[in-house]
Amino acid sequence: MSADVLEKPDTRVKTTDGGDHERMSHYFRKADIEAAYFDGAEVTALCGKKDVPTRDFTQYSICKTCQEALNAIPE
Repeated sequence: MSADVLEKPDTRVKTTDGGDHERMSHYFRKADIEAAYFDGAEVTALCGKKDVPTRDFTQYSICKTCQEALNAIPE
């Protein structure tokens, strides 16, 4: 008599990005970014999202709402 072991497939979601899959790059005013870096203050992006920009966001996609707001500003 022999017994075979059936393995259950792993169906869990695997994240390799450290939980940053919903992060976006946002546009902030220059003075606000300086305040955030030096004082740790929370600032508001052009899209209205409040955040403390402390990471390098070059690896994330740009927020479409911020991009549209930036394009709407006359030069």
